[in-house]
Amino acid sequence: MALFQRKQASTVVERLHEPVRWLIFIGGPRQCGKTTLIRQALNQIGRTTRYRYLAVDKSEPRVTPSAPDPLTGSDWRESWSALETKETEGRDGRWLVGAWELARREAANSEKGFVLVFDEIQKIPNWSEVVKGLWDADRWEDRPLHVVLLGSAPLLMQRGMTESLAGRFESIRLTHWSYDEMAAAFGFDLPQYLYFGGYPGAAPLVSEQARWRDYITGTLVEPNIERDILALERVDKPALLKRLFDLSAEFSGEILSYNKMLGQLADAGNTTTLARYLTLLERVGLVAGLLNYEGLHRRRRASSPKLNVLNTALMSACSGYGFAEAQADRTFWGRLVESAVGAHLFNTKTTDMRLYYWRRNGQEVDFALQRGRKLAAFEVKSGRLRSRPKGLEEFREKFKPVNSILVGEGGISIGDFLSHPAEHWFAAP
Repeated sequence: MALFQRKQASTVVERLHEPVRWLIFIGGPRQCGKTTLIRQALNQIGRTTRYRYLAVDKSEPRVTPSAPDPLTGSDWRESWSALETKETEGRDGRWLVGAWELARREAANSEKGFVLVFDEIQKIPNWSEVVKGLWDADRWEDRPLHVVLLGSAPLLMQRGMTESLAGRFESIRLTHWSYDEMAAAFGFDLPQYLYFGGYPGAAPLVSEQARWRDYITGTLVEPNIERDILALERVDKPALLKRLFDLSAEFSGEILSYNKMLGQLADAGNTTTLARYLTLLERVGLVAGLLNYEGLHRRRRASSPKLNVLNTALMSACSGYGFAEAQADRTFWGRLVESAVGAHLFNTKTTDMRLYYWRRNGQEVDFALQRGRKLAAFEVKSGRLRSRPKGLEEFREKFKPVNSILVGEGGISIGDFLSHPAEHWFAAP
């Protein structure tokens, strides 16, 4: 993995070589490689541009400063050292301002400007308000200081960026790793990717399946729910939220009415509560609840959601099946394939796209992707025991999609499909 670089790293490098326009926000689910990516980008720009990477949640060991830096002088170097060795408990707004002031000095004394990176910035109280004041002052003075922000709490980062820093940042979005990325970085074949999914940190554990499963549930799922949702949002029924995730992983690939969900869940609230909890799970990159497509000019009703994990590792780890057992169960493997297709479309769609399913009068299409007035329809032939031969044809006749794709037997192979981003399917066939 150390040698593999995601394409977004090149985008970061390009932005850092441009004149300063916006804050750069690198966002995405937990464990999608944000820190690795910014380090790779900094290594590339470091040949020509000075930078400072500060991990808010990690103190460097105290050391005696070395010889004076030829550009900044020893007093500045000692100041950086003092910032980096400060105990994490004391890293507050004053600490952030101190780091920013040092970066301003360096930017003023460099022809190439300066790059300042804060990783895990959400751990600084009121970070977004402090950043807002500093950034606005820099823009008034037109300082050549690039600032990059990263954080591992998706909801908290989204709130700070969209509320306090609206209009001041450019977002570079990372998603769960794709099939091509896991194949290139770890040598995954298609069945391995379908089962083990796209978490790079878990890839070295696939030969120890019990350990891999513990990593997914304990290191990824629990922090997502406990730290990213329950610690930040009002959730009156935390046990219900956790059980809803379990249910979503168990029934991924299925259309499940809220009333049916209520029947499956103990201590259930109402359908509005479930819909809100499902939205929270989506916002932290765990599960999506897709709505039924009803046409461009019809109101979106509260349709039964189609549950879809956003990384198939979540479905596999919660299933109780080992790799070989999962492949032997034709129904489960079919739902895993369909979930991988849905996750890929959801993760690779751009912000101007919406993903649905379609069902009417007994006919069904697995996924419908909308961009403006354009549609693309997808039917997954995954080996599941069901018969819906006319769904794609009826959808095509009714809504006139620019493309209708059969994925699997008789159509594009699963591997080929997973190698193309969502926008690819809006090109004429």
